[in-house]
Amino acid sequence: MADPIAVNPQHYRLVFENDRVRVLEYSDGPGDTTGTHSHPDSVMVTLSSFTRRLRSGDREADVELRAGQARWLDAQEHSGTNTGSTPTHCLFIELKEPHVESPGQDEPATQAAHLGPADS
Repeated sequence: MADPIAVNPQHYRLVFENDRVRVLEYSDGPGDTTGTHSHPDSVMVTLSSFTRRLRSGDREADVELRAGQARWLDAQEHSGTNTGSTPTHCLFIELKEPHVESPGQDEPATQAAHLGPADS
């Protein structure tokens, strides 16, 4: 698992951590990119409106979010590019408790069903 702070120290900053959660602040500017990194199950809170393209393997997703949203982020590995004209600024509240899989669920955490944040 590639830690976002280790891979992208210019964009991620540790805000808070205890034995249950880790809170990261993320910021970048138009055209900035990130190297491939991983997030566990997380809640993402947008502090600015932004547009980005996320990549994971051969999958890509364009994401456009407004400031003040809270979105669920399935555990995943991705890289990204700020494709808009505004800075990206958000918080990631990463959960440390292990994900409890439902019977018959066999999708690995690095290949989340939904790339990027989900509506629910």
